[in-house]
Amino acid sequence: MATPTSKSSPLFFLMLNMFITMLGIGLIIPVLPEFLKEFDAGGKAAGYLVAAFGLTQFAFSPLAGEWSDKYGRKMMIIAGLIMFTLSNFIFAIASEMWLLYVSRLIGGIGAAAIIPAVMAYVADITTEERRGKGMGLLGAAMSLGFVIGPGIGGFLAELGLRTPFYVSAAVGAFALLCTISFLPESLPKETQLAHRSAKVKREPIFRQFAQSFKAPYFILLLLVFALTFGLANFEAIFPLFVDEKYKFTARDISILITIGALIGAVIQAVLIDKLMKRFGEKTLVNATFLLSAVCLVLMLLSGSFWYILLITLLFFTFTSIMRPAINTLLSKMAGEEQGFVAGMNNAYMSVGNIFGPALAGILFDVHMDYPYLFGAFVLLLSFIISVSKTKHLRVQAVPHKG
Repeated sequence: MATPTSKSSPLFFLMLNMFITMLGIGLIIPVLPEFLKEFDAGGKAAGYLVAAFGLTQFAFSPLAGEWSDKYGRKMMIIAGLIMFTLSNFIFAIASEMWLLYVSRLIGGIGAAAIIPAVMAYVADITTEERRGKGMGLLGAAMSLGFVIGPGIGGFLAELGLRTPFYVSAAVGAFALLCTISFLPESLPKETQLAHRSAKVKREPIFRQFAQSFKAPYFILLLLVFALTFGLANFEAIFPLFVDEKYKFTARDISILITIGALIGAVIQAVLIDKLMKRFGEKTLVNATFLLSAVCLVLMLLSGSFWYILLITLLFFTFTSIMRPAINTLLSKMAGEEQGFVAGMNNAYMSVGNIFGPALAGILFDVHMDYPYLFGAFVLLLSFIISVSKTKHLRVQAVPHKG
């Protein structure tokens, strides 16, 4: 095991933090339908609770990215873990519906604090040649947490409906203690002071968002949104879809998501660096968008457990390869503004986490196949945009001009 001072140790704790954060997004999905019965709430409330997390994540992401440049990565990671732990504890003890919304809103702020700081941290501690591998490992942890959450939630719920949230809060507290004790700050103090003293007025979030449309890396941010939308769209209604269409049990659903997540994350962690060197980030992004869209359509064609397991595994694998490929391209274009660009990356991701689940729930009420057909359309359109636009990207460090 690596000692706290070894080079591998910071990356390990970053991966742990990202896993826990993304797990929080998916953890409530399989438990929510039964849990909401205690509050006499239905499907719309379920969709809004999932989207609430993304709402505050979007609102606070650019600010959190800027603060990670000014005050250091470690401080933002610690603040995010505190809020994440608090969020899950409130959800576990809630007796009123409004407390559930408070919990998810706090959780979104926590994610906004953690994710840009962690991504900027990886850029701080890796060379450009090694950054693909670092982003791949980080992406594996993110994807694993995001898609394994429902599986863990389903298993823990057998011990009690609120058990998943108590366990998540405890794991968050453990990660917080490990981060405080063992994670060193990656951003030199003089760099922090330089960012603090810079006379740059921070624009309001929506103006920053609008300005990002003109940035050289805008197309990559748009693809981050599409990826997150597609994955959130897939996951948000997956338990309802396979239950209603194919009569799968809660245990079947947990097995599907857990195995698919594990294999997808392992493939990503082991192969992503080799794949990037062999094919390049742009080729990987194009191919995985197309293949992910195909998987969503194939999901509608058979109710065989093993068939659905295979399609789920492939979908998670393709999206797990796609995320670090896009993140690596973004990081290479960010220059000295790693925190800012990581914050905008997180903002676009959180918008996907808002609209993906909300729209999936609305479409599911119209027809159970529509969320996957629309998700496939979004991913296919993204493939076309990616093929036509990313070839013009010049992957070099560029300064942000706000």
